[in-house]
Amino acid sequence: MRIGVIGTGRIGTIHANTLSRHREVGSLILTDADHTRAQELALRLGETAAPGVEEIFRWGVDAVVITTATSAHAELIGRAARSGLPVFCEKPIALDLAGTLQAIAEVESAGTILQMGFQRRFDTGYIGAREAVRSGRLGRLHTVRALTSDQSPPPAAWLPVSGGIYRDALIHDFDCLRWVTGREVADVYAAGSDAGPAMFRAAGDLDTAAAVLTLDDGTLATATATRLNGAGYDVRMELAGELDQIVVGLDDRTPIASTEPTGPPAADKPWTGFLERFGPAYEAELIAFVDVVRGGRPNPCDGREALQALRIAEACEVSRRERRAVPLAEIPGATGVGAGAGAWPG
Repeated sequence: MRIGVIGTGRIGTIHANTLSRHREVGSLILTDADHTRAQELALRLGETAAPGVEEIFRWGVDAVVITTATSAHAELIGRAARSGLPVFCEKPIALDLAGTLQAIAEVESAGTILQMGFQRRFDTGYIGAREAVRSGRLGRLHTVRALTSDQSPPPAAWLPVSGGIYRDALIHDFDCLRWVTGREVADVYAAGSDAGPAMFRAAGDLDTAAAVLTLDDGTLATATATRLNGAGYDVRMELAGELDQIVVGLDDRTPIASTEPTGPPAADKPWTGFLERFGPAYEAELIAFVDVVRGGRPNPCDGREALQALRIAEACEVSRRERRAVPLAEIPGATGVGAGAGAWPG
């Protein structure tokens, strides 16, 4: 199998390393807007660097992995679909619903594969939470609390093109909320703050955000995010039911300290970022993609699954701006998907 990797930044490098070691992958063709960066990675891995995207498609590959800037995702997905190629793409498909729906339509018209990079679906903790909910261990689920807290903010130049904190950060929590619970979000009420560094206000973004989400069975969920969690990188999901309560992301590296006399001590080595925290999950999602391309398993996260997470983020933006609860029925793109229907990652 020959795979083209478009984009050799942080995530692209991780994915290229995973694929280069895979026994079913014979070779890679790497390209990047920074050609020197692609050449250096290709040299380290013993793979081939291409001058640009044109060569990826002209030289011939069996599948494409897209890890470019978000603004290029939809066009590259469409091009791969028209070429009959399976695609793995980092989230999101696009920063707007129209671009997302157009790319999905091209994939479905061509009958090709689009697997989206929501790596938390491959994290051991989230898999365990899904299993606990689906098995009935918790009884009736009544409360979910999700959070994503970055230790350090992204570069100022990234903020205007990121899509904002709901689409860039909390979209992972929105996806896992559906995937773990198997329910759809019925409505949201969101708020946010830009009281931190001035670069957030300059970009029209938020440094901290929160949302209350009501699921279609009445379960209540909260989702919060911040770019300024100095204690470390903190990603958790707490699920409480009538029979039991569980938490994802609580371990000896969780950056939280107890004020109780007999509480656990603060972490000696707290998580610093998503690449470290979710390293095994990033590897697992690419191994799954190779299996999908070979026909060995169903797609664990297709384009319509990604669309639903984006619709929740869009509803949050509307809610924050208009200071009202927003039913998901107001947001286009609701048809053709079941709640958290992505295939089991194991």
